[in-house]
Order: sequence, then C-alpha cells, then structure tokens
Amino acid sequence: MIYRYTLDKSSKKNHCPQCGKKRFVLYIDEVSKQFAPEQYGRCDRKGSCGFHSAPPIEMLTYFVAIDSIKEITDKAFVVKQNSKEMILPKSVVLEQMLKGIYIAAYFVDEAKYNCILQCNNLDQKYFSETSSTRVLEPIKFKPKDAEPVYFDFETFRATLKGYEQNTFIQNLLHRVQFPFSTDEVTKVIEQYRLGTITKGYRAGAITFPYIDKADNVRAVQVKQFNEYNNTSATDKLDKVILNGLSKDSKIIPNWLSSYIDYGTDNGYFNCLFGEHLLNRFPLNPIALVEAPKTAIYGTLYFGNPEIPKNLIWLAVYNESSFNFDKLKVLEGRDVFVFPDLSKDGSTFKRWQDKAKEYETRLPATRFIFSDLLEQLADNQQRQQGADLADILINLNSKDFRKGKSKSYEHYTYEERIKTGLRLFPVQELAEMTAQMFLGLEKMSYRQIIESFEADGLKGNNATDLLDVLVIQKVIEATEFPNYKLIKLN
Repeated sequence: MIYRYTLDKSSKKNHCPQCGKKRFVLYIDEVSKQFAPEQYGRCDRKGSCGFHSAPPIEMLTYFVAIDSIKEITDKAFVVKQNSKEMILPKSVVLEQMLKGIYIAAYFVDEAKYNCILQCNNLDQKYFSETSSTRVLEPIKFKPKDAEPVYFDFETFRATLKGYEQNTFIQNLLHRVQFPFSTDEVTKVIEQYRLGTITKGYRAGAITFPYIDKADNVRAVQVKQFNEYNNTSATDKLDKVILNGLSKDSKIIPNWLSSYIDYGTDNGYFNCLFGEHLLNRFPLNPIALVEAPKTAIYGTLYFGNPEIPKNLIWLAVYNESSFNFDKLKVLEGRDVFVFPDLSKDGSTFKRWQDKAKEYETRLPATRFIFSDLLEQLADNQQRQQGADLADILINLNSKDFRKGKSKSYEHYTYEERIKTGLRLFPVQELAEMTAQMFLGLEKMSYRQIIESFEADGLKGNNATDLLDVLVIQKVIEATEFPNYKLIKLN
C-alpha cells in the first residue's frame, strides 16, 4: 500500500511526548515531502515505551479515464480504456465518476501489478473542451469519518477535585509575583472545568479538558508544572490522560480501547480548549492562543466573558493545530489571535496566511492578529518562543483592569441594551431564536428565559437578550405572556 504518511527513515529523532527520550520518529507527508505535525510519530523504545500517535489514514489515488466499467464477480471489475481491457480488484477502485474512476496509487506504481491503464497525463483525445471530467494530479482519499468516540465522562468527572495539591492552581494563588484572588481562580476552574491528577506518578498535575460545543469531552490534557515563585514553567511532560490510564491501570476500561482506536486515526485534540463556552457566551468576541495555560492567564488578566464585551479565551493545542476543522466553530465571530513568539516570526506569518484563507470560507468571520507580544517581549523571550502567559505573569493583573472592574450587573439598563444591539448581528439572533422556537408556534416568557438560562445566561443577561430580540424585531409579544417568531427576509 502507498499511504500519504510514512515513518521517517532518516536518523532524525525528536523527544517522545510520553517518555521524554529523544527517540521519537516523525511521520513524513509523501505529498508535500515535509514532516507531518509533530504530535504524529512513534517512539522506537518499543520495550520500555512504544508510544505511537499515527496521523489519519489517507491513501494516495490516481484518476483513470475509462470508456466503460463492468462488474464481473463480487470482487472484480473489468474496465475498458480505448482498446485496452483490464480486470481490477474492487478493493483498488476507490470511487467511480461519470468519465472515470479513482484507483489506489500503489496498484499503478508497483510494477508487480502490471497496470496497463493510463492515468493523469492522458492524451487529450479522452477529453473534449466541454467535458465535465478533467485530468487530476494524484489526490488523497480519506475514509468516511467514523462516529466520534468521546472521553469517558465519569473518568473526566473524577478529575474535578484535589485543587489544594494542584501545583498550577497553587502557583496562581500563592507563588506568582502577583497572586490572584481565590474568587478569580475559582471562576476559571469552574468555567474551563480544570481538574487534578491526585494519585500516581503525575500527582499534582493539572488537567485541561477539551470539551466541544455540544459538551462532549474530546480529550483531557495532563500538564505537570514546577513550583516557581514567578513563572509556573512546565517541565515539558505533556500527555493525554489516557496514557496514564493505560499504563497505571491493571485492567483497561472497556471505553478506553474504542477511544484509543478512534483517536489514533482522527486525533484526540480535535476541538478547541474552551469550545464549550461558545454556546454559553454567544455574543462575545474570541481570543485565540496556542496552549490552555495561556487561555487561563488571558482570562485572569483581561476579564471574565460574563461581561459581553470581554473576550472568550480559547486554545488550539499546539502550533500545527491552527486548522480549519477546529476553527470553523468560530464562524461569525471576531477572533483576536495571539500566536506564540518565534525567532523569525514564522509562527505569526503561518497563522496569518492560514487565517486569510479561512476567512473566505467562514462568512462574517474576522481574524485580527495582535502584536501585543511583540510590544511587550524582549529579545530573549523571542529567542525562547515565549507565549502571552510568559509575558503577562510578570505584570500585575489589577493594572489591566483599572476602570473595568464594574460587573455586568452594575451597568445601567440603557448601557447593557446598547451593547447588545451593537454586538449581536440580527441574522445571528434570528438563527439562534429559530432553533429555540423549533417546532413551536409560540413560547412563553418563562420558557424563553429558561432556555437562555440553560445556555448559561443568568439574571440581567437573560432578560436583556429577550429585550434585544424584541427591539430587533426577531420576536414580538402576543397574548401576554407569550411571544412568537417573526419571519425575517
């Protein structure tokens, strides 16, 4: 078989994310001839580690123009191309089109199969100017997406404790240069559902859960931090919790095998860290960073998203995770992007180029790149590839929020409504409300407020949004206390 990704055959090795030894062999992308993202590879310490993270299975294919195709057995086709006929196993015919077929590249490229069919650079006589089929370069074939397998909820819930022994949390409360209040730290713990490893060799590590927009736990990242007075620096041990389970548990839970199989092919970190907050705060702008640690610091320094104008801080996981599949959930939002520093600014440039392309595919979405790190960082921090958290930790968070301490509840009604009218596009409100009214001709005041509360909007947040919907003529009052949906053009 010829697959898109193959293990690198050179002597180059990286540090293994599980054992930390420099024995991690990366995958090569056979299409681009570049290394695949750094999370994909295999540790060659098979006896003592054997960690393996494989990229999604993607088989290379070729397009073959044909005159006809006919099934001759339950395992084979006969195809005709000009005056040539050839029997093809069904297993190599990956897709049939109007004027041709896609077949597995290995069947063409390996001489032992003696493929007599021409593919790709075919003679133009096969195609007319009006033909709907064109000769293509080799393309990749991806199997249909499997049903997602989520992280076991009870296992995740068991992490939501032990904060008194959580090194990262205790650093925030006591050891950083400018400690945070218990209320501030408790709020980010609750919002991001941070947890603790309480037993075993990773005891004291923090858990960063990746929870998608539908509240499914996709993965739990375990991060060990050292006790420093001013930095909370990582010791570079970085694993998903499943590795600890499979290593420490004598009996592997039933869910884990399916979860590992799915994650090996589809990736574990396939949503944004903090993504579950998008439904709870549907109108806030977004701040996007690389690591969960940075998202936590961003929230602590710049304020909680319970105030509509404040940012929701989300993280992509690592540099190569700034991709369309993850970011498409941000459609319609303003997204302020804070790439980590790099020696030559390459990370900033790569993310910026990608964002320009994503904007063409995501209506009403803006990616705004911040140069805050460039303004605050020194040369040493640039050389070290520092992130926003490394810069902020040396500053007093109270200085960032001077004059901004007023909570949402303390703004006047007029201020809150004006903010809502400015921030919420009418079309977005209409789509959200249509989902809420789905199948209902009318809803009562109490039903609407309860629906908002189920999405995390409390008190004035809920009643103000109802008023905004009425002012924007998305709904209208009818037969008190009921409301009906207005059909917008």
